[in-house]
Amino acid sequence: EDTENEHIYHKELFLLHKLKKDEPAELSFTIPLFEPLPPQYFVRAISERWIGCETIVPLPLYELTLPQATAAHTALLDLRPLPRSAVGDPKWESIFPFDHFNPIQTQIFHTVYHSDDNVLVGAPTGSGKTVTAELAVLRLARAHPGSKAVYIAPLKALVRERIHDWRAKFVSKLGFSLQELTGDVAPDSAALARADILCTTPEKWDGVSRHWQQRGYVRKVGLVIIDEIHLLGEERGPILEVIVSRMRYIATQTQTHIRIVGLSTAMANAGDLAEWLGIPDDSLFNFKPSVRPIPMEVHISGYPGKHYCPRMAAMNKPTYRAILNHSPHKPTLVFVSSRRQTRLTALDLISYLTNDERERQFVRMDPQELEPLLATVKDRHLAHTLAFGIGIHHAGLAEGDRSVVEKLFLSQAILVLVCTATLAWGVNFPAHLVVVKGTEFYDGKQKRYVDMPVTDVLQMMGRAGRPQFDDQGVAVILVHEPKKSFYRKFLYEPFPVESCLQEQLHDHFNAEIVSGTIRHCQDAVDFLSWTYYYRRLTRNPAYYKLETNGGVASPEAVSASLSELVEATV
Repeated sequence: EDTENEHIYHKELFLLHKLKKDEPAELSFTIPLFEPLPPQYFVRAISERWIGCETIVPLPLYELTLPQATAAHTALLDLRPLPRSAVGDPKWESIFPFDHFNPIQTQIFHTVYHSDDNVLVGAPTGSGKTVTAELAVLRLARAHPGSKAVYIAPLKALVRERIHDWRAKFVSKLGFSLQELTGDVAPDSAALARADILCTTPEKWDGVSRHWQQRGYVRKVGLVIIDEIHLLGEERGPILEVIVSRMRYIATQTQTHIRIVGLSTAMANAGDLAEWLGIPDDSLFNFKPSVRPIPMEVHISGYPGKHYCPRMAAMNKPTYRAILNHSPHKPTLVFVSSRRQTRLTALDLISYLTNDERERQFVRMDPQELEPLLATVKDRHLAHTLAFGIGIHHAGLAEGDRSVVEKLFLSQAILVLVCTATLAWGVNFPAHLVVVKGTEFYDGKQKRYVDMPVTDVLQMMGRAGRPQFDDQGVAVILVHEPKKSFYRKFLYEPFPVESCLQEQLHDHFNAEIVSGTIRHCQDAVDFLSWTYYYRRLTRNPAYYKLETNGGVASPEAVSASLSELVEATV
């Protein structure tokens, strides 16, 4: 709260369990800041059960150093769409399933396909960024035959989707060799040495590239494609940060050029990422979140209620109404946070259908054709919901059940798919309407419900609008009432991406010490100077607890901070 204006900027119910009373608890919330900065805000905690049990903590703002305002987004130029014949090879053109590149692909085409510069492309989900990766692979094959391309995606589901897609394109049509390197698939070194393209997760590539001096196929890498690079600020971000820094270090040691292509959603501080990745100004493309091939209409609704399950139940009827209003005859994705919620939501939707006597509303298939398929489904809840044209999709389904649901939804035999949030990343199912039913999930480590990252919500929204069929997509986001204004603001004003390397530095230092890269403290400081953490340290010192003088971090303070971090870690 603010004492001067007597205004409450954020209120939230926090449950403190008896078992957790001696452990530190972490609360994240967003508050506005005004110019000139007020001297302080107050955080007030009041017990809802015990009168007089409250505490006030001042939050001083006079020492706060705000990060600098970053450069504007890249303007989308009004260019004539490039035909796919611009690739210049009829055989290579065949991998693109369209006649012309879209406006974003047209603007980045020359940089990606006719130069070896590092490239960063920030654009909303559904903009066709994968084509950037495919053009970069073709450029490598043409300009640097014998070099390898490595595609790194932070989720196994994304790697699997890319393998499935590229096997049909690069292997079947162009004769390239493709290998998957994940926790599920571990080919031998001979197979990796033969492969032209490796698709892998950050953890696997981190383990492989640590011993780059002994592994010839790592030294042959000429292109590294990192998908969803904005996840640098999430829990697994430090691994991404270390592998990019290592690939750039390898390039300097071997005197070769390793091209880095980063793909992400629109970012607030793309300039810092570009500087870290060694990207020239004319190779940085950071388009606005609103620049989408299919325009999108977004509706945000807030729901009160302090308990999660009753609040989710209260969202079922609005979900049903949203489907009937916006997409009664077109495919709809409903995203929920857990497997249990997929079942409960689907059953509630069925009860609303039967009350309205609309049992066949979401079925686009003859019952005689559907019944033999339902007989093959193992999950009895899924068999029940499919009969009403509503599918369930989550990681706990049997492989056969999942493929039946996917096939029925893609062929539009069923029109509604209730799925967990992981589907937004892993499987490309565009729909006309996307309903995000709740933006919280249960975190087993903290034993409470926490908010999904905004990037996850944007990814789910990005599934709205089908490029071949729709001229508009619709996204309906149902949130907890206190979060409504937050989502209204930040869905189109992305957060800056910060580093969280300092939290996991000891693991990466140990790995580099074993591989011989770090031999003494100065080596460790030099290693840090390659990282994204080093770039953000001076840009947002308050976030990294760096002392400043009048808001400016001196070189001495930065050097001292790095040395302290190294000593504390080692």
